[in-house]
Amino acid sequence: MMESLIVRPEIALDQFLPVFIESTLVLVFGVGYAAVITLSKMGYFSKKWMPVGYLFWALQTYFLYDFALLIQSNPFTTKVLMVTMVAYLFIPHLYFMLISAADERYDSEDKSIQDTKQY
Repeated sequence: MMESLIVRPEIALDQFLPVFIESTLVLVFGVGYAAVITLSKMGYFSKKWMPVGYLFWALQTYFLYDFALLIQSNPFTTKVLMVTMVAYLFIPHLYFMLISAADERYDSEDKSIQDTKQY
């Protein structure tokens, strides 16, 4: 029986710190993007803060791409990561659109129920 050999690219020891820092920055900017967009949509921050959130998203995308290059990720995985980042750009907006649509839908039903209880 032949054993299969999986050859993985190795990360050089002098690249450990840049890999660690860039992966940390991906997380930090991702949380920053989600927080700024969420707090802006909820009204805690002014809508003027939204470009800062998009800047965080752009920085997160850049560092994720650079991180993928540092760990020698294959091209398919890098493309999947970038498509995921584009999806991550729209997910908070989709979430708040669904929440506001549900509020509008069920607010009218709540009012009609309250109107019938008054009589």
